[in-house]
Amino acid sequence: MTSTTAPDEAPHLAPTIRTIAMPADTNPAGDIFGGWLLAQMDFAAGAAAARRAKGRCATVAIDAMQFLKPVYVGDEVSLYAEVVHVGRTSMKISVEAWRRSRENEETEQVTRGTFTFVAIDDQRRPRSID
Repeated sequence: MTSTTAPDEAPHLAPTIRTIAMPADTNPAGDIFGGWLLAQMDFAAGAAAARRAKGRCATVAIDAMQFLKPVYVGDEVSLYAEVVHVGRTSMKISVEAWRRSRENEETEQVTRGTFTFVAIDDQRRPRSID
């Protein structure tokens, strides 16, 4: 995903999650919280991890997180998640977030990061990924 995406062109995959940045997601200065965006990325990565592992997974690390551009109230945020590595019990998920303002069709990448998940069983212990 990331290696084939041009800097100004959103991935051609269907987004894993699409959401709208709302006023409740802002800090006192009126900017969207980085933590809100990070949570959306974790949701997208978690969805990709659960599909790949065919079950429950837990976030264990976030690597190389980069906030590239701001997100504004009312922006549509599309999150793209792709499994980039699978080990015995863990996997790495690459996530990109892209914004589109309400007024036009132009998109721009706002964040990217790599999330590590571990597949877990009913007792929350690591399990093998099939």
